[in-house]
Amino acid sequence: MDEDGQYLYHPLENIEDVDLFYEAVERNHLTKAISPERPYTYWTIELYDQKNGIRGGGGLGVLAADTRRIAEKMDVPFALITPFYPYETHQVVENGLMRDEHISVDYKKFGFNFVDTVNIKCCGNLCRLDVIEKRFKNTRIIAITEPNFGELYSGMSGSDHRLYQEVALGFGGYAALKLLGLKPAIMQLNEVATFFAALARLDELVKNGMDFYEAVVYTRKHTLYTNHTLVQAAEAEFSYDQFEKYVFPNLYSPALKKWLSDKFTDGHIKLSSATIEIAELRSGVSKLHTRVANYRDIAGERIKFKPITNGIDMDNWVLPEILEFYKKSEIIDEINLPTGSYIEKLDKNLTADVVHELKSTGRKVMNEILKKYPDHNGKILHFGDDDFIFCFKRRFVDYKRPDLPFRDLQRLRNVLEPRNAHYILSGRVHTGDEVMNQKLQKLLEAIKSDDYLNGHVHYIPDYNEELAYGLSVGSNAAINVPIVGLEACGTSWMKDMANLNFLISTHDGGVADASLNSYLNISGDNESEELNMLYQRMEEALAANQNDFDLETIIKQQLAAYLPVISGSRMLKDYLDYLFPA
Repeated sequence: MDEDGQYLYHPLENIEDVDLFYEAVERNHLTKAISPERPYTYWTIELYDQKNGIRGGGGLGVLAADTRRIAEKMDVPFALITPFYPYETHQVVENGLMRDEHISVDYKKFGFNFVDTVNIKCCGNLCRLDVIEKRFKNTRIIAITEPNFGELYSGMSGSDHRLYQEVALGFGGYAALKLLGLKPAIMQLNEVATFFAALARLDELVKNGMDFYEAVVYTRKHTLYTNHTLVQAAEAEFSYDQFEKYVFPNLYSPALKKWLSDKFTDGHIKLSSATIEIAELRSGVSKLHTRVANYRDIAGERIKFKPITNGIDMDNWVLPEILEFYKKSEIIDEINLPTGSYIEKLDKNLTADVVHELKSTGRKVMNEILKKYPDHNGKILHFGDDDFIFCFKRRFVDYKRPDLPFRDLQRLRNVLEPRNAHYILSGRVHTGDEVMNQKLQKLLEAIKSDDYLNGHVHYIPDYNEELAYGLSVGSNAAINVPIVGLEACGTSWMKDMANLNFLISTHDGGVADASLNSYLNISGDNESEELNMLYQRMEEALAANQNDFDLETIIKQQLAAYLPVISGSRMLKDYLDYLFPA
């Protein structure tokens, strides 16, 4: 930062600035302030921001929306670049089967303005992309779109259409920045689907006269690759033939084409291999993630990531009455960072009576939201203050194990029935994931086979942000049971914890940032032991909810350990400190 508190970087106005740039690098910082004309640029293939009319598929998109909102509150000039998909997918359950509905959306209805068009080259043709924009005080969403762009994650991950979408975001999005007169202070690439944005910048530097290797160094110094997954082997591959059709036609520099061609092995490329080479700055999304992520460069050396754990926009995800309590009690400050005395303030002010009162308010909010979302039986749900609700609300993918509590239906019934408790499931199955579709169908069939569970276990389809918020503020206990070592971070549990719910979780992802004694931990040497502990922890949560001392103790332990982790303001500050060290 400079003396005015501005984060610094170097703009590289022209080729003569190269020496200045290297001097700045030797001093280990860059040299000019971020400004509205030189914003922090954040690239994502997915944005999940229902308030601004963009529906994503999961946590990556939700995180992107939270990051922009946090940047707005922290007065950080910030441009989020993403596709606007003209169709969105909704899910319904009919006779126990999941069915997708595809609905067209119009960006004009959500306050986006048409700016102009840009062109990219694909398969020997010019493809025209509309540039649309929505501006806020200090931040903006810049999107590229066209009528045939399709849906988010349409087609197989290594398909031509998926590559076209990624190339359109990268080359089209970078052209959109130029159209708007913006120069990126930093390019944060969220996952490898955004790689082509950095490639477009590198190519432009060479086109403008910079030596190729100077351009590579400059691009690397100003590019952050944020990895949100754990296993490089799971990543899709593209062929050289696909690159000849969709990528190489958009490149000016022969040297860059040669550099990129060298990244292919047996005629195929993993984008992570190239992204690792083009970004010197690399971050993972939790402490555990950076320890276990197994990514290798082209020399076979393991890549090191800077741990910057994801956070949430508390203003968006926490019940306003709870947020007001945190601030009035001086537990968090005006930008939602924990105060220096937050642990003492928690201990003094957070009583069982306060928790019960705030949870009652949240229950009313949840009930209003649930009026719009019938369960899998078509029933509109309504719960009283005395109803205890366990909740699993996250993407339905195998490693998150949404079906784990249903492995022993009698044991689950024995947990729920004595206190007439309920279990709510909600989450999206990705289009085309037949394995999880079948698991969900079997799960629903198992619920229907038991008269008690059929009235106390509820699957709510078409999971979205509004439903996620309602279940966070109105439930009592969150179930988070990923297979340990497979969750990069996760943020659903953060929303639950901030809203005064018990967390019942394996020690994985961002949860592993703090001690396993800080919440109702699930562990075991095998899945059978984990399942047994899950039922035990559910029983403990039910008992604690009726014992004021235990209720206070558990909720205070959770918040004391995790409020610094949860804070999205902490996350953005960590990024800025990493990118622009003093």
